[in-house]
Amino acid sequence: MRRVIFSADDFGLSPAVNEAVEQAHREGLLDAASLMVAGPAAADAVRRARAMPRLCVGLHLVLVEGNAVLAPAAIPDLVDASGWFGSDQLRRGFAYAFAARRQLEAEIEAQFAAFAATGLALDHANAHKHMHLHPVVAGLMIRIGRRYGLRALRIPAEPAAPLAACGTSAGLGARALAAWSRVLRAQATRAGLAVNDHAFGLAWSGHMTAPRLLALARHLPDGLSEIYFHPASRPDAALARLMPDYEHEAELAALLDPAVAAAFAAIPRTSYGAEAATLPPATITPTSPA
Repeated sequence: MRRVIFSADDFGLSPAVNEAVEQAHREGLLDAASLMVAGPAAADAVRRARAMPRLCVGLHLVLVEGNAVLAPAAIPDLVDASGWFGSDQLRRGFAYAFAARRQLEAEIEAQFAAFAATGLALDHANAHKHMHLHPVVAGLMIRIGRRYGLRALRIPAEPAAPLAACGTSAGLGARALAAWSRVLRAQATRAGLAVNDHAFGLAWSGHMTAPRLLALARHLPDGLSEIYFHPASRPDAALARLMPDYEHEAELAALLDPAVAAAFAAIPRTSYGAEAATLPPATITPTSPA
């Protein structure tokens, strides 16, 4: 049976993102958001989330192009002097595979601990720029996350057929991501985590507009699909610097569009938490918030 989760990434990045998450949840289709625990507006995001008990919040693990939780002196091989993970994803992939694993493990632990300290229920986890496709990152994320109550993980696997039906052809990069996603799916399912069957938001990242969603609704495949967005209520400096070509306001408009809501009305909306509730109980006791 088809099921869908509407989610937003980068919760906590800026006030404009947080405003959009709140509006899209209260007035539109948004079911879930993934929190950057060290984001500049993380405290504001947590405050808003506490006032929206039906918003399902997960951890958006940041190991590239974002702020670390730990001080630079604790993870000198991972961040610069300001505590910033660079954008050099390929080089970082090699480093995470062959060096600095202790520092990597410490930072992943710190991000899960920071999420636990918010007191929010951990609905799911994923990683900024899909860095959890890296097998070492995924292994640490799953092992550490389960101690903090992790029960569900996003698999960034976007099927080619529905996109083709919507007029978008999958390129070489998309096929490579699909191959890596099979490794991640195996790691997650072995650990007993709930996972999605499909994810939409890769090929159209930053451009999840209403016309595209109306087309996707007609071709959504069977199984659990997560459709994720990068909405914002207005332009700001952080968005202009990190995602200059994204249509943040158009993505928010799509989540609020009555025609989009009507197109998806016959498809049950769910959450990772609800999917995880159908699995056998976890065997690892969650870590208590600090």
